[in-house]
Amino acid sequence: MVPLSWYVVLSAVLFSIGVVGVLSRRNVFIILMSIELMLNAANLSLVTLARQTDTTAGAVLVFLVFVVAAAEIAIAIPIVLLLVKRRHTLDADAYADLKG
Repeated sequence: MVPLSWYVVLSAVLFSIGVVGVLSRRNVFIILMSIELMLNAANLSLVTLARQTDTTAGAVLVFLVFVVAAAEIAIAIPIVLLLVKRRHTLDADAYADLKG
């Protein structure tokens, strides 16, 4: 059986890869995928800690994170596609003038 600490380490590694992807890439789709990777890493750690404490609170939080991730993709992808259609680029720096 794999120790639970390995899952926490895997979750930290996945989250770190996601942070590096968000901070280093300029492609909007890569940034969105990196955010999804960070959310999945958080899910893995929630499930691991719920299994360690023998509670269902972690599983309930995982469903909440799934809802947030699905809403993010359902809203962000059409917005990005509309912006790409107008600006003809996926570079995140090209959208800096959209800030309020």
